[in-house]
Formats: sequence, C-alpha cells, structure tokens
Amino acid sequence: MRIIRYLKGNEKQLAIVINENQAVDLPFSDFMSLIETARQSDKTAFDIIKQIAIEGDRQPLEGLKLTTPIDAPEVWASGVTYKKSKEARNYEATQGKLDRQTFYDKVYDAVRPEIFFKSTSARTVGPNDPVYLRSDSNWQIPEPELGLVIDKNGTILGYTIGNDMSCRDIEGENPLYLPQAKVWKNSCSIGPAILLKEAVSDPYEFKIICRIYRNDEKVFEGEAQVNQLKRTLDELVHYLTLDNDIFDGTVLLTGTCVVPPNEFTLMDKDRIEIEIPGIGKLNNPVVQSEKAKLVN
Repeated sequence: MRIIRYLKGNEKQLAIVINENQAVDLPFSDFMSLIETARQSDKTAFDIIKQIAIEGDRQPLEGLKLTTPIDAPEVWASGVTYKKSKEARNYEATQGKLDRQTFYDKVYDAVRPEIFFKSTSARTVGPNDPVYLRSDSNWQIPEPELGLVIDKNGTILGYTIGNDMSCRDIEGENPLYLPQAKVWKNSCSIGPAILLKEAVSDPYEFKIICRIYRNDEKVFEGEAQVNQLKRTLDELVHYLTLDNDIFDGTVLLTGTCVVPPNEFTLMDKDRIEIEIPGIGKLNNPVVQSEKAKLVN
C-alpha cells in the first residue's frame, strides 16, 4: 500500500492507494503524524494503514490532484554512487576526452561518499507540476533516483521517487559550481507516493525506469536497478547525519544510474516520467524558466 497526498478543497489530504486504482483517506494531517501515532502505540505504521484500508471508504484514484507525498523540509542528494554516474561526470569534466583520472573516479572509490544539499520544500514540486530549466545552461537532464524518507535520527521510514534536475555543462565547467548546477527553483520533484519500509523486503530490488517524451514521442528510455549502487543505503544515511542535525521527513536521494546520451538535453515542453514499480510513476512537464512561476 502506497501513501499519497492530494488536494481536497484547499487542504492536502493524506491517503493510501488500494488495488492501484482506489484511495482511502487517512485521519492524519501528514506523513510524520502517521509515524508519530505508530510510535505512541503498539502498532507499526503499516499495521495502522492496513486496518484503515479494510474499514475506510474508497474513492477512485483517477482524477485526484496529487501533491508531494510529504513536505520535506530538506532534500539532500548523493553523487557518483553508480558507475554510470561516474562515467557521465568524467565525460563532463574532461570535455569528452576521457584522457585522465578525475576526482569523480576518486570519490567513487573513496570511503566517504559525496553528499550535497539539493532542495527545500519551496523548491520541490510533486506529480504533474512543472520542473524548470535554468536559463544559463544548455545541457540539462533529469536524474531519476530512489529517495529515502528519514526521520531526525536517520531512521529510514519509507521510499519515494526523486528527480534531481542537473546542468551537466555548469558542473562540468567547474565542480565548485555544483550548487548552481543542482539548485534552482523547481529543480527537484518527488512523488507520487511513499512506500513504507515495512512493506519492502529488499529495496535493492527496486528497478528505476526513466522515459522522456517530446511532442508525445518517446525520445529516451533507460533503466537500472538499485542493486548496482556502489554504497549501501545505510551508509549514505550515516554520512548525511554524521555531526549534522536533520529534520523529520527529510528526503535523501541516493544517486542516479540512468543517464541520457551525452548529446541529449531537455527542452521546453518535454515530459519526464520516472517509474519505480511498487512506488508508482512520477510525471513532470518541463518548462523553460523565464516562462514559469514558482509553484509553492
């Protein structure tokens, strides 16, 4: 059972998805309220929503205006955690020559992983909301990733889908430009749902699929599996929380393993679809930034 949020009037309503096409409202203000209720009882969050699913009134999922499943106070991300990502970063850093070892090779094999700040709630959008293209970049791609929803103690509570929009030319020009290559308005999307940790036997079995459409024609599709990850999920959480206070409901993106061809860049009016079976599909239209307004 997946946990979603949708707009009910002017309010955000938490719900669970049943049978892939129905939703049952949950009596909690947000995801962390569900977690806190479980902590104060002798039941798990999964047990609580399972009972509500049996007893609650069902409604069609189709037609609901989904939002982000959680207002993540911060979104952090992991870099160069897959071999494919290392190869793409090396291509950028060497201007396609691949004639030398780079710091991306070093961080891929280092004890300490790359962890960087990605987004705030105000910069993060949900399903079907637009992600923006930077006005000063000519080489931009989505980075489809498994997202970990964690509490302030670093406990993994559930899994979601994230899109870490990235500017390959800006990062490739100078690694110190990483914040500008990663952080701008509507440069991050998460959703459409959270799958509770208790419902997942092995997160490394997740498959990540990315499709990009242009004028309703598919121009890219790629897939990979989380078991290709160089690091463990717990390892990434450890380094995020080491001497660092985080907030309940923080999302940690775990790195990308699906990268479009080097000659590809996103364009205005493209549509990005990222799928992790079991969690759902995260769809976002692409909008050139000068045409867009901040969603939140």
